[in-house]
Amino acid sequence: MTKNEKPVPADIGVIGMLRWAWRQLTTMRVALILLLVLALAAIPGSLFPQRVQDPSRVNSFIEDNGTLGQVLDTLQLFDVYSSFWFSAVYILLMVSLVGCVLPRTKQHWKAMRAAPPRAPRRLSRMPAHESFPLAEAKAASRTGATSEAAAGKARDVGQARGASAEAVLTDAQARLKKLGYRTVHRGDHIAAERGYLRETGNLLFHVALLGTVVTMAIGSFFGYSGQRVLVEGDTFTNSLVSYDSFETGRFFDADDLDDFRLRLDDFRTQFDDLAAGNQYGQPRMFEADMTTIDSEGNETSHLLEVNKPIRVGGAGVYLTGNGYAPVITTKDANGKVTFSGPVVFLPQDGNYTSRGVVKVPDAQPEQLGFVGVLLPTAGYNAEGELVSQFAELRNPYLVMSAWAGDLGLDDGIAQSVYELEAENMTALTDANGEPLTVEFAPGETFELGNGMGSVTFEGVERFIAVDIRHDPTQGLMLVFSILLLAGLGLSLFVPRRRVWVRVSDDAVEVAALARGEDPRVEEAARDLAVELQDRPAAR
Repeated sequence: MTKNEKPVPADIGVIGMLRWAWRQLTTMRVALILLLVLALAAIPGSLFPQRVQDPSRVNSFIEDNGTLGQVLDTLQLFDVYSSFWFSAVYILLMVSLVGCVLPRTKQHWKAMRAAPPRAPRRLSRMPAHESFPLAEAKAASRTGATSEAAAGKARDVGQARGASAEAVLTDAQARLKKLGYRTVHRGDHIAAERGYLRETGNLLFHVALLGTVVTMAIGSFFGYSGQRVLVEGDTFTNSLVSYDSFETGRFFDADDLDDFRLRLDDFRTQFDDLAAGNQYGQPRMFEADMTTIDSEGNETSHLLEVNKPIRVGGAGVYLTGNGYAPVITTKDANGKVTFSGPVVFLPQDGNYTSRGVVKVPDAQPEQLGFVGVLLPTAGYNAEGELVSQFAELRNPYLVMSAWAGDLGLDDGIAQSVYELEAENMTALTDANGEPLTVEFAPGETFELGNGMGSVTFEGVERFIAVDIRHDPTQGLMLVFSILLLAGLGLSLFVPRRRVWVRVSDDAVEVAALARGEDPRVEEAARDLAVELQDRPAAR
């Protein structure tokens, strides 16, 4: 090989490459990188609506964005936490944690059983170092100079020095033990070490983190989550067909659903009145009076609030949304009722401007569809536009456009109840040939004309959206969460420290070394030196 040629790397083979990859994966650096990647991978879950939480909103997003929505759906950005790429990251993280924790646990076990290491030859090179003279030896030397012969003086001084050194080391060992150090007497010095709980806490943190990930996976396999909209007075039966949307774990059987019912008795809200310069009133209260009915017919009253779920049948019921449901009645030209009931309108802004769709498949002579906007407190803005000025029902007003034709409900294709499929429908017009706009307040009736009948705005009811979740691992998740916090606290606040006390040449040296960050290591060495120097035997 010439001087300028680069050495050819050795061929480590497939086994060597796999061993290298495993070593890289199980390093703390890679574990931290994977943790960061997992956090970044979770960001789309907060930017895009998730199918498990709001399927209707996901469908609307895909329809509104066309090709972009379909591409995002293909990339599983609406199912982030169950996507293959998110799963791959946390599985790698789990493997990395296992490969990191096991060797460190073995090393920590050996370290806990091993004696503290011997003192370095030069303690003065330690970050924390203190020294003071051995006072007893000097006193013995001065006394011997006036009363003994040369040989006797040397013998007395040596005996005094030895006794004094042993007393210092014994005292130092006792003091260090009181401070929680493991100590060993090695000839002319004491070696001590403390803070093993720091590494124990670090390992506990990683084990708890691993347990949290595994518990989350188990919960997703055996749990379920369902959503349902309830209008005041509605009763929900906990069965698969009663949910608006339902997601189950891979190993959950829908036949195992607990037998219970929920009834929404009343729903109350409270908003601050608009302050000067504010666009929306600040919400202050969302309270739902719920009644749960068990399999034997026993009724129990509950108060459901935001972030205060109720427990029923092993499941948690969470309040996730609310809004208004205008009560609409339609009649044909002969006065026959073709539709009557509350229709859920979804809030679009902080003033609860709500949008919804009314579908009347039984209308004659053609099926009817209405796309409407409900204004809870109708008024005009500075531009003269009709808008909702407040979230509460102070001046409700309903504005709708009407369509006639085929709703497409008989095609066998699922439709969103919040969208009108108007491809096979025609907008109704007024006498001037302009698109018909239906505007009315509660209690008013609007005649559609052309033999299409009438539509009446009866009033407004409230609705809530509830999320019903069953997770069999909640108790275990609590245990791991507590262990995780405990391990983190130990790893952050327990200092790992080594201390040596040596007596030599009529001097006592105290040195300390921190294993990790420990701003008080110098103070610890200084305090121990002061205590040894001022101990009663030295007076």
